[in-house]
Amino acid sequence: MTRPVVSVRDLVVRFPSLDGSSEVRAVDGVSFDIRPGETFGVIGESGSGKSTVGRTLVGLLAPTSGTMAFGDRDRAAMTRAEWRTERRHYQMIFQDPNAALNPRMTILDSLTEPMRIAGGRSKADMQDTALAALEKVGLRRDMAQRYPHELSGGQKQRVNIARVLPLSPRLIVCDEVVAALDVSIRGEILNLFKELQDDLGVAYAFIAHDISVVAQISDRIAVTYLGQFVELGPTEGIIDDPLHPYTVALLSAEPQPLPTHLRHRRRMTLEGDIPSPANPPSGCRFHTRCPWATPDCASLEPEWRELKPDHRVACHHATEKGMPPLPVRESVSSD
Repeated sequence: MTRPVVSVRDLVVRFPSLDGSSEVRAVDGVSFDIRPGETFGVIGESGSGKSTVGRTLVGLLAPTSGTMAFGDRDRAAMTRAEWRTERRHYQMIFQDPNAALNPRMTILDSLTEPMRIAGGRSKADMQDTALAALEKVGLRRDMAQRYPHELSGGQKQRVNIARVLPLSPRLIVCDEVVAALDVSIRGEILNLFKELQDDLGVAYAFIAHDISVVAQISDRIAVTYLGQFVELGPTEGIIDDPLHPYTVALLSAEPQPLPTHLRHRRRMTLEGDIPSPANPPSGCRFHTRCPWATPDCASLEPEWRELKPDHRVACHHATEKGMPPLPVRESVSSD
């Protein structure tokens, strides 16, 4: 069996609160593998911990606990110098293409900077590699002499994609990479990611809050809520047969370009806001907003179960056929 590009077990990332009196549980015990050449989607509301997972994958954040293996190497067993070399193969593209580029540097300088830091190449080789990367992402070579303010938003994001290619990445973390772009440009960028994956065999961790965008490009999807995965499975299974009520709510919130009488599903509206990660609810963390919640949901943490092949869920009431009929009762009060 092919070894995963990255293997994560019981990952925990916590931050101290501003007053130092508590900890924010940004990520609280997630486990997953990202396979070679696959796109691993991560979705959830703001504050669910999905971006923290991405930043930890590329070494921008250190895990509080848990294990991370990159290929056949355990992160904890690497020396500082070994990790500095290894992490070059795990790159990240950020949401805001403007903030990701230095306005005082030409595009060529921005493209060659990662190669200068890595070392081992001549100036001529770095420039040739940078220009080839520009062409790879659909931009002309003469754009290398421009500054960021002379490019459109879509062109800047293409530059950010081109900048990671010379480092031969095995995994690229894409953090809301199309959220700041016009709708007309998003499809082009998503198609570019797919073309690069077909050519280079790179794996993606594709992070977004828009489930329709993630579904378009992902092979598997992890649904996050308050620092934990609540569902993980193949894209088709997540979209067509969701097993967790939070996933059902996310799909229900997607707009349908049809008159009301032609829509095939009834909208499920979640009440209340996502709780604070500094003080998450007991038991199932979603029970304070879940219409299926029972007293057990408030006291018992759900087991992470595989109900279908490669399709896991953390819910007391989930079955292979999805959620049971919605009970008619009063809502369970939160802890």
